Amino acid sequence: MIPSWQPSCSLELIHLRAKLLHEIRSFFYAQNVLEVETPILCQAVGTDPYLEFFSTSQLPDNQDSLYLQTSPEFAMKRLLAANTGSIYQITKAFRKSESGRYHNPEFSMLEWYRLDFNLQQLMDDVELLFSHILPAKFFSEKAQRICYVDVFHQYTGLNALQFERRKYQTAAVRLGFPEAEEVCGDNHTTWLDFLFSHIVQQHLGIAGICMVYEYPACLPSLARLNLENPLVTERVEVFIQGIELGNGYYELTDMQQQKKRFDQEIKLRQKIGAEKVSADERFLAALHSGLPDCSGIAIGLDRILMIISETDKIDDVLAFPIKNA
Repeated sequence: MIPSWQPSCSLELIHLRAKLLHEIRSFFYAQNVLEVETPILCQAVGTDPYLEFFSTSQLPDNQDSLYLQTSPEFAMKRLLAANTGSIYQITKAFRKSESGRYHNPEFSMLEWYRLDFNLQQLMDDVELLFSHILPAKFFSEKAQRICYVDVFHQYTGLNALQFERRKYQTAAVRLGFPEAEEVCGDNHTTWLDFLFSHIVQQHLGIAGICMVYEYPACLPSLARLNLENPLVTERVEVFIQGIELGNGYYELTDMQQQKKRFDQEIKLRQKIGAEKVSADERFLAALHSGLPDCSGIAIGLDRILMIISETDKIDDVLAFPIKNA
């Protein structure tokens, strides 16, 4: 039997992708933001406890593992520390065990960093870019900006900053997710992730663009803490039609704080039996040298194409999704 060889998406989508990439590059060129390239095959990978990655050790002179990048973030910040100025990149990223309606193990990502931008300025930048690449119907209303604590309480009735297991469990049962107790146990972070993804997210960006900002301090990633309220971080996520499109930060520049977060994540990976990783020492050295004040965000381009083409499956916008690669 001859295997199917043709692309999974239409030729129209292939042309639409090319148009999108051209519009993105034109936008950043006009803004004097430098396009860069960083390695896809790397010697280090992120320490996120629930991150699964592809690794290889097939190089004859290298016994250590190499990793397909899950994000260009660390390498791009090394460039920022080397005084490149504001930069952007369109690249491929890889995440193991991610395949489904919104996921493909290999995906296209846009990531950019603006010097001397705070989180609100970064959100302005996202709106400006989206006005260049998305249909006008998404701008019939001004983009919604809402803090995490408010939107979490709106749809769950819970305080995201105060973890009381019994209250969270009761709310989960009331909202139709009795299994949350077994999944989340005593872990506040896991409860927040579960309730947000299962209950809150579906309501976000239904009429246009929604940006949720100031995530709880237990969900910091690489964002700095808010100086006025250290219970929250300078982090934002972008949604349209309930789909998460991007994740950004007012970037943490303190090397000691970042190393402490890496160490905590590595310990949690060990606790849950995840694959062993080490902190990216080159990235930490760049932070020690001095990362300039900046904000940055990563946007999933395949999901942007889903929004533009009004399809509900990522396979519809990929020439060769994993099952046809």
